[in-house]
Amino acid sequence: MKKLLKIAAMLLLLMLGIYIFLEYYRPPLDKNHGKIRCTLYVGKSENQPLIVGFGGSEGGNPWESNYWKPTRDEFLKRGYAFLAVEYFGGKTTASNLDRISLNAIHDAIINAAKHAQIDASKIAIIGGSKGGELVLNLASLYSDIDAVVAIVASNVTFPALTVMNNTSSWTYNDTEVPFILPSYAIIPYLLKGDRLGAFQLMLLEEESVKKAVIPVEKMNASVLLLSATQDEEWPSMKMSELVVKRLRENNYKKYYNHIAISGGHTEPLKHFDIVFDFLDNHFINE
Repeated sequence: MKKLLKIAAMLLLLMLGIYIFLEYYRPPLDKNHGKIRCTLYVGKSENQPLIVGFGGSEGGNPWESNYWKPTRDEFLKRGYAFLAVEYFGGKTTASNLDRISLNAIHDAIINAAKHAQIDASKIAIIGGSKGGELVLNLASLYSDIDAVVAIVASNVTFPALTVMNNTSSWTYNDTEVPFILPSYAIIPYLLKGDRLGAFQLMLLEEESVKKAVIPVEKMNASVLLLSATQDEEWPSMKMSELVVKRLRENNYKKYYNHIAISGGHTEPLKHFDIVFDFLDNHFINE
């Protein structure tokens, strides 16, 4: 009996220790926190508007890859300069998408815009998935961003992509951008690989969602949202609709449009003709 009680006490202490760890442990900032790596592509003309491209949760710098070279080259052909940004997942950037400095990203953009052939008064940013969440946050904070293309984006800031899920994805002025702090109820969804279910559950946490909503009405940019009708990663169509709803309710003065593309999470990436049309009509000519 005493042996059983001893085992029970040890198990209780172990469970208590795990609970305390989960509740209070916060991973330290990465050694490369605040470091951004960019590759700038410039055409031959003068006064080129700058397009800034961000990847999502895959990390690294997808826009400098061979896969995206045809699209990147099309931007150059149309007279744009293109800045491919790596904000985590590389040798010289943070290992994880955790508390990424929006200040550092903006500084990198402005530094690139100083190039002699770039028109610094014309800056557009493009991001997909977590990169879509990023561009909406960035444009909500910096008025010098003139156009935003948010592809399968969110309307809220979700937690960092870490095991703990208890820090923000982004920081601004060394303070974490308010985010949804998930409950332990998402763990079963994550264990079985149901990311869509986990995100849908987080979006039911009303008080947390209110704090985490991206204040898109503060943007000074024309906005294009592309979502997926059968998004298997997160509910991008619903979240994009909520972005539009917030803009409409706040009498947003700039152009904005949401187009839902039939298909899964990556389907909108196949429709850059829509993006080029938006930029030609609501970025260059405004």
